[in-house]
Amino acid sequence: MVVSSSMIRFTRKMTNNFGQLRSIKTNSKMSQKIQNTTIWTEKLEILKPEQVKKIPMYRVMDENGNIYDSAKDPMIENETLRSMYKCMIQLNVMDKILYESQRQGRISFYMTSFGEEGTHLGSAVALSEEDLIYTQYRETGVLLWRGVTLQECINQCYGNNLDKAKGKQMPCHYGSKDKNFVTISSPLATQIPQAVGSAYAFKRNKSNKCCVVYFGEGAASEGDAHAAFNFAATLEVPLILFCRNNGYAISTPSEEQYRGDAIAGRALGYGISVIRVDGNDTLAVYDAMKLAREISISKECPILIEAMTYRMGHHSTSDDSSAYRSVEEVENWQKFSPMLRFRKYLESKNLWNEDQEKQCVEESKNNVLKAFGEAEKVNKPDWREMFTDVNWSMPNNLIKQREYLASHLEKYKEHYPLQNFKHS
Repeated sequence: MVVSSSMIRFTRKMTNNFGQLRSIKTNSKMSQKIQNTTIWTEKLEILKPEQVKKIPMYRVMDENGNIYDSAKDPMIENETLRSMYKCMIQLNVMDKILYESQRQGRISFYMTSFGEEGTHLGSAVALSEEDLIYTQYRETGVLLWRGVTLQECINQCYGNNLDKAKGKQMPCHYGSKDKNFVTISSPLATQIPQAVGSAYAFKRNKSNKCCVVYFGEGAASEGDAHAAFNFAATLEVPLILFCRNNGYAISTPSEEQYRGDAIAGRALGYGISVIRVDGNDTLAVYDAMKLAREISISKECPILIEAMTYRMGHHSTSDDSSAYRSVEEVENWQKFSPMLRFRKYLESKNLWNEDQEKQCVEESKNNVLKAFGEAEKVNKPDWREMFTDVNWSMPNNLIKQREYLASHLEKYKEHYPLQNFKHS
């Protein structure tokens, strides 16, 4: 078919006219919206941050596990409450043993969750198993609640042949497709825009579920976080942004990280609804996540939860927090421990006692040591695995490197512990 030049000019003209008409209509709507929503004033003044009302912090329990308002008790089933606390103990014991194992040189790296157990269990229990979870690296309790076993976690920390990541990830970088838990990445905040994309897919598919992304207040300073906030707000996706504000981004205290009303205040500026909650109050975290999930799905909108808590341990085994905070500061926070508070709540309901505590700690210790021993017996993955699972088709330079390494190991095999690796 031959198209004349006059037809082309006509088409272009009509397209331009349509574009101009659409622009006029769009601008008209925008102008009307601005007129309807703007608060006008003839008084010239500078609005200061301290003039803006602070976002309140939601709480349910006091430091002794007493409910402030009995009507606010979420009335979680007794067996679920016990299971939540048992999971906290299991996490706590695993952290202690694996932290020490790194100090002994048995694993290369580790990160504990001391002081933040309430944010893990309070949030995880309020979610559906179908909800997709992205985390940073200090949410192991969420993974355990989802049903990932101690053995799987410790295999990952060892990077042995039973590790699903085949030894390619640092310890504590867990993931489980079966449990809807996206594998953790080391770079800060990369998971936040990814979570927005997943939530947008849920919206398009009418999935009736939400996506949850965990991150720290330090990660919220990354550009990825700002981009994700804006995308989440403008795309109106069923996403819960769960910020663990634990006071420190490694060694940088929160007062040196930002100004304004923390991360929740920042989210409001992006047009995102927020809840600020006492992160050491497990029941308050549960309430916040439950409500956020209901609204996020029903209204198809993002909600940010800022859980104010405190990191009791070092940032990681590569950190010595005594270099930037005092022992007295850490000790002072002990009385706000989420585990201690939750235990007192259980005891007030006659759901827990000292004998159960001792038994649970002992069982947890035995479970961790058993999984620990099993993981140590398993060989490392075949060394050839380091060349796989990155490129769909292996490029020539990697093929040459693999061949070179094979010949090198064959020639000098007595100098390498090849017996500790799986053989193809």
